[in-house]
Amino acid sequence: MIHHIGRPDDPRIAAYAEIGDHERVRARGLFVAEGRLVFRRLIASRRFGIESVVVTPAALNGLSDVLETADWPVYVCGQGVIQTLTGIDFHRGCLALARRPVEQLPLSHFARARRLLALEGVGNPDNLGGLFRAGAAFGVDGVLLAPSCADPFYRKSIRTSVGSVLRVPFTDVVRWPGDLDVLRGSGLQIVALTPDPRAIPLREFVSTLSPDARTILLLGAEGPGLTPEALRAADCPIRIPMAADVDSLNVTVAAGIALAFLDGV
Repeated sequence: MIHHIGRPDDPRIAAYAEIGDHERVRARGLFVAEGRLVFRRLIASRRFGIESVVVTPAALNGLSDVLETADWPVYVCGQGVIQTLTGIDFHRGCLALARRPVEQLPLSHFARARRLLALEGVGNPDNLGGLFRAGAAFGVDGVLLAPSCADPFYRKSIRTSVGSVLRVPFTDVVRWPGDLDVLRGSGLQIVALTPDPRAIPLREFVSTLSPDARTILLLGAEGPGLTPEALRAADCPIRIPMAADVDSLNVTVAAGIALAFLDGV
């Protein structure tokens, strides 16, 4: 259902005027996916209902294989119409509104996972999206989120993840970090990444793992790192050795390094 729109005040696209206000979009049970690649991954996931999509004429051509048979509204607007409507300096050519899942995945869903990320205090949407992207790159089976983390469906998180938020299963751990014990009971080892010099060097830790090792990699925000409670909940603290005059790495970089080592087991 393709509709051509010539004015930013057309009521059919009024919902897109709010995409810069995350809480208002969230209150409506929706999230925003922007960019052609992210939109393709939204469709490929088959997990989220699509409300509608706004595209420029160029994006319509580039996405014609999936848009011409769409059973949801496709609104075609000029670049200026989209920019005036949203108030965003927009150059990606495609904006979609999709429905958030009604229910969270239970922790039991991850009981047979081989590799999981567990995140605490990651409130920066760019870092959160980057962690999902790193997780997807190294084949993690899911992401577990403490209440102190940002919303993965934040527009910037989805964009930074290049759609990985829509591909990698995740859930909120309400009773953090105590509920991680549920997965420890399923045979997963909880490994906390920390700059603490007393922690086991990453390479040394990986050398002790068996080929069938199953792990949860626990990470905290840049700066404060993991809370004492989270560190106590872990089975083992590990660290990435680095130059003495460097105190820490960006959490996304650190996760990528750790996952690459664990992926070699």
